[in-house]
Amino acid sequence: MENSNLNKGPIKDHLIRLAVPASIGFFFNTLFNVVDTYYAGKISTDALAGMTVSSPIFFIVIALSSGIGAGVNALSSIALGKNNHKRYHALALNGLFLTGIMSLILMVLSPILSKYLFILSGAEGEAMRLGVRYVQTIFFGTALFIFNYLLNGMLTSQGNTKAYRNFLIGGFFLNLILDPLFIFGWLGLPKLDTMGIAIATLIVQGLGTIYLSYKVYVSEVFDIKVFKRCHLNKSVMFDLLKQGIPSSLNMATVAIGVFVINFYVLRYGDEATIAGYGAGVRVEQLVLMPAMGFNVAVLSMTGQAFGAEIKNRILSIHKKAIIITSSIMIVGAVLIYPFANNLVALFNSKEDVVTAGTSYLRIEVFAFVTYVLLSVSVASLQGIKRPNYAIYIGLYRQIIMPMIVFYLLGGVLDLGVKGVFWGIVVINWSSVLITWWYHRRTMNRLEF
Repeated sequence: MENSNLNKGPIKDHLIRLAVPASIGFFFNTLFNVVDTYYAGKISTDALAGMTVSSPIFFIVIALSSGIGAGVNALSSIALGKNNHKRYHALALNGLFLTGIMSLILMVLSPILSKYLFILSGAEGEAMRLGVRYVQTIFFGTALFIFNYLLNGMLTSQGNTKAYRNFLIGGFFLNLILDPLFIFGWLGLPKLDTMGIAIATLIVQGLGTIYLSYKVYVSEVFDIKVFKRCHLNKSVMFDLLKQGIPSSLNMATVAIGVFVINFYVLRYGDEATIAGYGAGVRVEQLVLMPAMGFNVAVLSMTGQAFGAEIKNRILSIHKKAIIITSSIMIVGAVLIYPFANNLVALFNSKEDVVTAGTSYLRIEVFAFVTYVLLSVSVASLQGIKRPNYAIYIGLYRQIIMPMIVFYLLGGVLDLGVKGVFWGIVVINWSSVLITWWYHRRTMNRLEF
């Protein structure tokens, strides 16, 4: 069993030990989404467009889930850094309670929210119908997503990223079987098109909840006797919300940001353009995965170092993670550029779809490194209980600047869809400069 103390041993070794399984897990999670995208394309171009437009709505579920997970991870890491195991279990109990409440609220609101959000995005006709069927089904399983992120936060805070990796790998292979089973009505089942994709996802999430619950139960830190003695506590719930809500809101700005991008892509293009953009995003996510696991490692390691009040270690964790992740993304950008059209064609071979997706990828490669520079720095700030910055930079990068820059480049300068794509690059690099200044200023002022 691996040592849950992340303050002992070389930083680079811990970063790799935590990040590699997490990255592999994220990679298979992205492959999971790629499979969904692939089968949506097999249904029809409208289904692919509907799934693409639905992604920011689905992000609402992910935003809440990841917010709770990040909150539990950060605060649990700090508690373990202080060797306060009672606090660790109290966070788990109160996190589970909050999860249940949030899930019920989303289930009630889903029939109203989903269709209205599709209308706002500009979708219509068959693409909208298929997208709504997918999203409304997903919303009913909100609790499963949030539970899994919470359980993963409990495990990651003690240095275990392998359990979630195993779940995501197993989920990918299971999804390969379940997707066509429900979509095309194999074995006498009804043909459920995009609803079938959602049902397959919920089955995988449900099995994941069972598996991750078991892994928490047998983990090095968890003690069922201590857990049973914990009580619901307003103060603990407030701390979780204070830490988790900024992360959720940051993810929510990502969802809104995708809405903004989709709006302008549809404004300057058509359904083939949005389908190509969606395929390009899937390819981009695959490239990002090798580096994204370092965010998890940085959050857990920084949290434990903060709990133990070791400032030099906090700074070293951030610096080494930045160097490693930036190197990975530069290599990825170089490799992806010449093969962009072939990769997009894997999802949809129509010429106009491939052209749009290729255009997106060959511009977006110039922003690849910005994603890890931003995410590692935000994770570092979350680990020292400074989660609010994520909201501010999210608003700037996902909502305020895109509405200005996309309009100027796409409309005023008449660059069309390419103006939107280049706008993403410009906005991301300006966000990196702001984040670098804020992170350095915050760390200089950090005192215990």
